[in-house]
Amino acid sequence: FFFFSPIYIFPLSSFCCFSSFLLFLWISEAAASSFDHHLSLISFQSHSQVPALSWFTSRKANENAGSAGMRTVALLGAGISGLLGVATVASADEAEHGLEVPNYPWPHQGILSSYDHASIRRGHQVYQQVCASCHSMSLISYRDLVGVAYTEEETKAMAAEIEVVDGPNDEGEMFTRPGKLSDRFPQPYANEQAARFANGGAYPPDLSLITKIREGLHYNPYFPGGAIAMPKMLIDGAVEYEDGTPATEAQMGKDVVSFLSWAAEPEMEERKLMGFKWIFVLSLALLQAAYYRRLKWSIFKSRRLV
Repeated sequence: FFFFSPIYIFPLSSFCCFSSFLLFLWISEAAASSFDHHLSLISFQSHSQVPALSWFTSRKANENAGSAGMRTVALLGAGISGLLGVATVASADEAEHGLEVPNYPWPHQGILSSYDHASIRRGHQVYQQVCASCHSMSLISYRDLVGVAYTEEETKAMAAEIEVVDGPNDEGEMFTRPGKLSDRFPQPYANEQAARFANGGAYPPDLSLITKIREGLHYNPYFPGGAIAMPKMLIDGAVEYEDGTPATEAQMGKDVVSFLSWAAEPEMEERKLMGFKWIFVLSLALLQAAYYRRLKWSIFKSRRLV
């Protein structure tokens, strides 16, 4: 497992490619040396009647054979040094930057596409049942879910399940009340110190903008440094979806990422629509400007004053 872990895949592939390249160079050098040697022997036999030329040809053949051997040794030495350098740099680079994340075709990344709202609803369910016990989402209110993943009645019922400390009242005292649509998602801990104490010194980050930036002590090859403080939480069947979708590990991961992507950019769909509206309006303005430029102002620009 250690030898075939993802960190060593690139050095091993580099080793195979570089070894094949060195073998090709060595065979080419050997073939070239043999050809030169045979050519020099033919030249030596055809000109044996000239002693000076024969001596020169045999000496050249010996020099060619010696230089070919030296070139082979030099190539092998350079190849081994280069291989060690490539493997070291690749391992250090992967340890620092992490592995490249696979390119999943998310439905909301297209120019004309929007979020998968069914996936957002399932992802919110995964967040509530798996993630919310440690991670907060301080920038999201319950009203943000209306029309995105739930109806207004469903969201009001969901918000009423929590208790919010409010006040002060007329007597100057704080009180608790059922949650409303305007309330933010509840915080799992009272403060950062309580969160660190409950998690062995690690602070669970807020997930409102987690899909935008987060650098990470459990091994995770997709995070810089290769380690995060959170253990693996998603397992098959950890959540029972309301719509009957099989709650596999991959499905839950995909749904919670869709939900967190929406939480980071809830205005994305509106921004795309507004962008196309502006493109349409500016295209009409461009046509009008081109018309006036070509048929109206060109008369004044091209006229000749006598």
